Amino acid sequence: MSKRDYYEILGVNRQAIKEEIKKAYRKVAMKFHPDKNPGDAEAEAKFKEAAEAYAVLNDEQKRAQYDQFGHSMGAGQSPFGGQGFSGSGIDFDLSDALRVFMEGFGGMGGFGDIFGGAGRRGGRRSARGADMKIRLKLSLEEIATGATKKLKVQRYEICPDCQGSGAHPGTSKQTCPACHGTGEVQQVSRSMFGQFVNVTACANCGGTGQVIERPCRTCSGDGRVRKQSVITAKIPAGVQTGNYLTLRGEGNAAPRGGQAGDLVVLIEEQEHELFIRDGADVYLEVEVTITEAVQGTELRIPTLTGHVNLKIPAGIQAGKVLRLRGKGIPHLNSNMVGDQLVKIQVRTPEKLDRTEKELFKKLAAHYASKERGGGVFRKIKSLL
Repeated sequence: MSKRDYYEILGVNRQAIKEEIKKAYRKVAMKFHPDKNPGDAEAEAKFKEAAEAYAVLNDEQKRAQYDQFGHSMGAGQSPFGGQGFSGSGIDFDLSDALRVFMEGFGGMGGFGDIFGGAGRRGGRRSARGADMKIRLKLSLEEIATGATKKLKVQRYEICPDCQGSGAHPGTSKQTCPACHGTGEVQQVSRSMFGQFVNVTACANCGGTGQVIERPCRTCSGDGRVRKQSVITAKIPAGVQTGNYLTLRGEGNAAPRGGQAGDLVVLIEEQEHELFIRDGADVYLEVEVTITEAVQGTELRIPTLTGHVNLKIPAGIQAGKVLRLRGKGIPHLNSNMVGDQLVKIQVRTPEKLDRTEKELFKKLAAHYASKERGGGVFRKIKSLL
């Protein structure tokens, strides 16, 4: 079967520069990488095809030969030192394509997160410490202004005696005899689709490529110890329940010198005794007397950042909402601030003494002479 044109495989023209070729290869490799398409033989074939195309077009000498001779490549030379990729009489090893992929982007080239962080690293594996999660309760006042919190956590930290190596002070690690320091072992298998190489971490050294002959007594060779630590976390204003903050490298230390994990701070908003939050706005209910509602008044009311004076206009009706602009909660990562909405409720006295009863009777007679009797009927606007 004839091969496809290398430029066609990567979707570039023959005048494409190296940066364009690399970008195009990355896109194709991302799409058909075996880790994203487990068990898909067609995707694997396209991944290997793209790797061969990139290996040729990214090399100036090989690209010049290909432009001149096509797939014959000058006496049939393969970019992998063999006899080619398909239709050449031998099986093209998937490890060749993976090697091109890793070399082309500097190790995993940023693909580790996409493919789960494992991948095939082609060298010693460095374990990563476990991530940690902690729940942090915040008051509305802290959310409104932002806060700096001290967090106490129990975590693994680097052993102070061996400095994380796991080896007894004064001793050193030795090359693993099982993997000869590579940190990996390979298992080769063949199928109807060709030869497959399965690369796994060495069980003898845990993928580090080194073994400890004399472990550190303090950490028993683990390179870390359990300890309580205090970590400072700066919480921005405007967070809410469900938001989280990731503190890079503040999780558990990794065994024997790997990268530390992260600490994820999960935000929980505490219920407030006065305020109810609605996004960036907060609601407060204020009760006034009948006389205050009729005559108007000025009240000293609380906000999330202190007390302010609120003018109650004369003749205000029960249920009226007054707005204090900018007294709510800041929008997260924004200069915008919500409002405080104050709902007015008129307190009706339940018990009256003799003097009060006489005053209300006179007031009722006064209004009866000015207005018709009976109620005023309107369609209700909302059941809430």
